[in-house]
Formats: sequence, C-alpha cells, structure tokens
Amino acid sequence: MAGKQGSSGSKAVNALVGAAAAFVARKVLSYVWKTITGKQPPEHPEDPQVALREAVIWGIVLGAGVSTARMLATRVASGRRKAESDPDGPPV
Repeated sequence: MAGKQGSSGSKAVNALVGAAAAFVARKVLSYVWKTITGKQPPEHPEDPQVALREAVIWGIVLGAGVSTARMLATRVASGRRKAESDPDGPPV
C-alpha cells in the first residue's frame, strides 16, 4: 500500500535489489548502445566534446532503463516477500 511503512529489513532488501537491477540495466544498455552505434556510450555526457544529440539520447535511454529496472525488481522482490509471508493470499 502507498502509505504503509515497511520494516527496515524490507527496505534494505529493496535497496539491494534496486542497486543490483540498476547495475545490470546499465551494463545491458551499454552493451546494446555499443552494438547499435558501434561505439561506447558517453561516459561524461556533460563534456562539450560529446555531441549534444548523443548525450541527450544516452541520458534518456539510461534514465528510463535504470528507473524501470529498479521499479520492476523491487516490485518482484516485494511481491515474493508478501507471498512468502501470506501463504493463503492470492498466487503471484
């Protein structure tokens, strides 16, 4: 629920799951970027030597991809914890 406070243990698990998902998402997105463009993604998009178009596209792709991966990972982890603690609840 939106206003419900989680335990510190579940917050820690969510943080770890989110961080792992963000790490994996960044690696996958970097690989896909290199596959599509043939070059590494910009490491420092704020650098004036990086084309503005490239920096903006990378920022959008990376931001959306990492945020989505973190959200999905924490939802799955929360759902599994809830299912384990409530065996009579609906299946996930």
